[in-house]
Amino acid sequence: MVQIVQGSGPFPDFSNVHIVIDVLRAFTVAHYAFMKGVRGIELAGTVHEAFRMKEMNPDFLLAGEAEGLPIEGFDLDNSPARLNSRDVEGRYLIQKTTNGVKAVLNALNADHVYVTGFSNAKTTALHIKHRLLKNDPRLTVKIIASHPSGDDDLACAQYMKSILLNVNGPTSEETAARIIASEAAQKFLDDTITEFDKDDIPYCIREQECGFVMKVVRVDNIPRIERVPI
Repeated sequence: MVQIVQGSGPFPDFSNVHIVIDVLRAFTVAHYAFMKGVRGIELAGTVHEAFRMKEMNPDFLLAGEAEGLPIEGFDLDNSPARLNSRDVEGRYLIQKTTNGVKAVLNALNADHVYVTGFSNAKTTALHIKHRLLKNDPRLTVKIIASHPSGDDDLACAQYMKSILLNVNGPTSEETAARIIASEAAQKFLDDTITEFDKDDIPYCIREQECGFVMKVVRVDNIPRIERVPI
């Protein structure tokens, strides 16, 4: 069974697989961070917790946003375009975001937890389909569109669901068009709103063949996104 739910939780029901989507922009940032050589991304529920984790690991980089905006004292914001110009190879990140990270922390009650944006959605769906569902089609899968009302994450979720179930559904081009047209994307495309970078949008709507998926594991009881080769 494959189910789509929307919002950042909490999600009380257990599923075998949880897939948490944040297209604009948390897990697009995570995807590009791993492509640039980041070793792992630890997840923080609050800004205070993020700074506490940084105190324990001074070499880790703080990354994320609060209500979409940069957080004072963080090393990186939530922009994939700006991340792509930074040297982060070999580093660990501590990520705190409004929807995506919160949704993951509320969705840990599963055997397998994955995160993705649209850039890695097809790769993630095919990995789960061929590595997990092929062996046991009875597995329950919950696809979590973390934005509580936005069509960007929902479009990606519906795209992934059609791949998982091997049924006709929205194409990648149609999904990218819905992301661009979504209310969440408009603040990036409005030149009068300078807090949001329109250069982020191409990163969020471009599929990337990267050879890995992003899976959440626990390291010393801290949720961490790791790069898993496929």
